[in-house]
Amino acid sequence: MMRRIVTTSFVLLGLSIALGHADVLSNRAVKPRAESPPQAVLFCSPSRRFLISYGPFNQHFNPTNATPPIFQVFNEAFLDILGSNASIAEIASNATFAFAHEAPVYIPETDEVFFASDEGVPLGHSDLNHNNMVFKLSLANAERALQESGGEAVNVPITHVPLDDNVQMTNGGTGPFRGNIVLVNTGRGPRPPNVVLVNPQPPNNVTVLLNNYYGRQFNSLNDVKVLPGTDILFFTDVQYGFISGLRDAPLMENHVYRLDPDTGAVRVVATDLDKPNGLAFTADGRTVYVSDSGAAGGSVTEPTTIYVFDVDPTTHAFTNRRVLAYVDAGIADGLQVDTDGNVYSACSDGVHVFAPDGTLLGKLFIDMISANLVFAPPNRVVMLAGTKVFLAKIAAKGVV
Repeated sequence: MMRRIVTTSFVLLGLSIALGHADVLSNRAVKPRAESPPQAVLFCSPSRRFLISYGPFNQHFNPTNATPPIFQVFNEAFLDILGSNASIAEIASNATFAFAHEAPVYIPETDEVFFASDEGVPLGHSDLNHNNMVFKLSLANAERALQESGGEAVNVPITHVPLDDNVQMTNGGTGPFRGNIVLVNTGRGPRPPNVVLVNPQPPNNVTVLLNNYYGRQFNSLNDVKVLPGTDILFFTDVQYGFISGLRDAPLMENHVYRLDPDTGAVRVVATDLDKPNGLAFTADGRTVYVSDSGAAGGSVTEPTTIYVFDVDPTTHAFTNRRVLAYVDAGIADGLQVDTDGNVYSACSDGVHVFAPDGTLLGKLFIDMISANLVFAPPNRVVMLAGTKVFLAKIAAKGVV
């Protein structure tokens, strides 16, 4: 993740583009808008247009200096996503440890979220000689604590989930999948990147599904999703392990892969991406979004872009690439999609929410980097922010 300062005469086009587009989102019936929730700040009126002129542009756009966490509303359609009772609050924190970085997976049977600490950085307490860690957090405990605090920040306990040595530097996760959690791992030193199944129940047994591409080690696996309606896994492979000093020089290009866990067959489904990162499918499985975080570990002129592809119904190749959005804050990292097709992207100031046509509808603004997020039914979003975890309650429901 990185922040950039731009010194130029600059009109914030994203805001003006959003104006007047509340009801042009693909074939949606016009309906009464939900009322604005208490933590919302609205920018979707002419009086809320902002120009930046001959000065530094702060990527964490918060011109009203509202105290986060808040909901930034750039388009009235975002009010329907939030609902009138939306809320957002901090539920866990540790200023000395980036314990909540990536791989969020919600397990409905226990109402828990699993996630992994940061990798290869001092704040993550991990490096070439020390693995990162997987934890879990009870959302039931968090909900009770928030009720007792009146919605103010709380700090519920997290539980370490010890895993065997096949799991090295976890960075992506999804599930439940056949009763298990799927984790993809960066690898560490000579220990290869891999795709594993983890039983969410103690003793959390691990099964390795894949650790090579026909004899060649992957670079460092980043994120993973299941194609809806199937048991086929898709994962991204990128060179961040090498960039962070955890892996040797890359042996292959950065790709998106398809894995059939029953046969072990693996193949490339998308290429020509700088640094493919998060991915997420629409509920019908016909469309997939992939974030390209090229600017992280590269030049600020490299991609911070979310691309959209069609999914070939026969081969599952990702085809017909086009741009969904270029994010304004850091990079686009982990992705999720709701049941109406809106796209949620973890970015350097929180979570950005885009309509299927690319309109920025609003942000779950926390004023700090969020690397990933997960929906926790029926109406919750868990946001990982390194040293903090946030819980948002909104009207939208996620594709699970």
